[in-house]
Amino acid sequence: MGHVTTASAGLALALATACSAGNAADGDNAGQAAAGPGQKTISILPAHNAAGIATDQAVIVAAHNGATLKSVTATASGATLPGVLSADGTRWRSTRTARPGTTYTVTATGADGKQTISTFSTVKATKTFDVETLTPNKNDTGLTVGVGMPIMIAFDRDIVDRVAVERNLSVQASKPVEGAWHWFDDRHVDFRPKTYWPAHTKVRVQARLAGVQGGPGMYGKRDYTLDFKIGREQITKGSTGTHYLTVRRDGKRIRNIPMSAGQGGSWKYYTTSGIHLAMSREPVTVMISPGIGPGQAGYYRKVVYNTVRISSSGEYVHSAPWSVGSQGYANVSHGCVNISPANASWFISNTLIGDPIIITGSPRPLDPTNGWGHWQEDWKQWLKWSSIKAGRTDLM
Repeated sequence: MGHVTTASAGLALALATACSAGNAADGDNAGQAAAGPGQKTISILPAHNAAGIATDQAVIVAAHNGATLKSVTATASGATLPGVLSADGTRWRSTRTARPGTTYTVTATGADGKQTISTFSTVKATKTFDVETLTPNKNDTGLTVGVGMPIMIAFDRDIVDRVAVERNLSVQASKPVEGAWHWFDDRHVDFRPKTYWPAHTKVRVQARLAGVQGGPGMYGKRDYTLDFKIGREQITKGSTGTHYLTVRRDGKRIRNIPMSAGQGGSWKYYTTSGIHLAMSREPVTVMISPGIGPGQAGYYRKVVYNTVRISSSGEYVHSAPWSVGSQGYANVSHGCVNISPANASWFISNTLIGDPIIITGSPRPLDPTNGWGHWQEDWKQWLKWSSIKAGRTDLM
């Protein structure tokens, strides 16, 4: 939801009275004369018949001169604005953005049963924006993921007002963490914790974007909710110098795997050093030499089995029966992490999307924008690209 500020008592007294309190049986009381001095009244802002109201302007209902509110509703065809009533029953405030091009009717019922009714309409939208992808998702990653998993949102249009959009993105977790959103460009905003997620954490993402202004005349089309779970903690570390991968689950070493990394020579043939994340698990992958076509020296097109992708530049941990003799001893690959067929079968079966796979020893660093290189930025760097900086997740 949008940023909420606390209205002062002075503002409450200055609110324009939409209509005087009347008996519920009298029907629509809008436009009746205001009550006299000292009489119990209920006022509504925006005022009755107001038009072109910004979608993020809060609806405020206030009771004056000893009056109290029993209930308030703000409704439109197919839309309802939720709100919160103060403990003393004298003020109600909407807690969500309104929808553009919509007429709302606000009905305030006093403790005495009398109603005050007001109608207003919001500014019209010239275009809308929507969430194009929200990751993790059931189809591509499954809904149980590794401790390094970021939350990634891609929009179908450029977002101009990043602050307004980011304010309406929330993350709840069964185990609280410190985390922040990070804009990679005008269409991509991602969330990660300051440190890895605690194992076995339940997470809920809410993108309350319906009616949120993302740019001039452009408003969010709908809301989104995503639930997923963090699995056990599994972290794999490998060195291009020692030629081994070590897999630890919940802090306990469960497997040592001989490996062969990139042979180097050309920059593209180095395996990147850094904190990678498992991005996909593919039973079969066709690998083609980057930048080299058929008939050229160094060209290859190879079918590879049991692959776990770790970057967008074509790096995988995968089965490589042709290099078993070098695994554990030398780096001979074109940049991937080669392991034996038996180890590759085990690794793909025991890896969750979002598991950290950390490679060290190479002169070529993993770029933060190469795949899911989110953990390549330290916390200070990550926060630099957040519009509203760090915050703790809410408890579920």
